[in-house]
Amino acid sequence: MWKIIPLAILQSVLLCGGQVFLKFALTKMPSFSWTKDFWFALLSNWQFAACGLFFGAASLLWMYIVKYFPFATAYPMVSLSYVFGMLAAILFFHEEVSAIKWIGVFLIMTGCFLIAK
Repeated sequence: MWKIIPLAILQSVLLCGGQVFLKFALTKMPSFSWTKDFWFALLSNWQFAACGLFFGAASLLWMYIVKYFPFATAYPMVSLSYVFGMLAAILFFHEEVSAIKWIGVFLIMTGCFLIAK
């Protein structure tokens, strides 16, 4: 069952990468509207395209994981993306993360370890 760990980590990194690119894309976007200018701005935004590529790759890997591993083991591994999300908040968005949030990350990691065992 330990074979799922590297796959789950990669899938979580891809999910987190997609979210990071989505946030970068949205910071450059005007307010949402149903105008052609908004949709052109969205579809010509390279960070939005990168977001889609990351989400697509994460989805393909998720399909592999779900096919070959028990769902009760695979699904909780998605929570690893929370860990990478916290790291991304610090590295890319310069957010502060409190000690209580790090305790939560530790508990998530512990839970994933226990489930994979």
